[in-house]
Amino acid sequence: MPRQVFFYDQPERFVAGTVGQPGARAFYLQASARGRITSVLLEKTQVAALAERIDEVLDEALRRSGGDVSIPAAAPQDLLDTAPLDLPLEQEFRVGTMALAWDGVDGCLVVEAQALIEVEEDDEDEDSAAAVFEDDDNGPDMLRVRLSGAMARVFAKRALDLVSAGRKPCPFCNLPLDPEGHLCPRANGYRR
Repeated sequence: MPRQVFFYDQPERFVAGTVGQPGARAFYLQASARGRITSVLLEKTQVAALAERIDEVLDEALRRSGGDVSIPAAAPQDLLDTAPLDLPLEQEFRVGTMALAWDGVDGCLVVEAQALIEVEEDDEDEDSAAAVFEDDDNGPDMLRVRLSGAMARVFAKRALDLVSAGRKPCPFCNLPLDPEGHLCPRANGYRR
């Protein structure tokens, strides 16, 4: 089956969001423009890593340009998006690989999220691994989004807020606390 590339150039909305209660949340990236919505499922750690890396890439682009590019130092308050994910929520794929790049010519951030692909154990050679990163018609499905510096900052802030809004960490071991407590390794298996 040929690859599907869901492409959004300066979408109306690009957010990270969740469904479910803390401890059992599903994390999504969602892009929308002109009535079209694309949602992809990913892990909480992927959302956190993406948001942190976006801020780093934007800071580096700003530093290298000497302030000549239009990237705010923080997310503009008037652009903040706290609305829930758009419905219907239909998952296109589960994210495996992500990539970021700053397009210096157009002055925008490019975010790519590729579908997780299952590789057979006997197929694990260099050719099959390299095929994942080729941009051909037979590669994994992909979400590609181009964002302005301001919109990228807004995405990163919302994503980091979303990740930190989860379960509070145990003061002893830093593992997440469930409402009914947890078996803390620092307490030799006793419930805290």
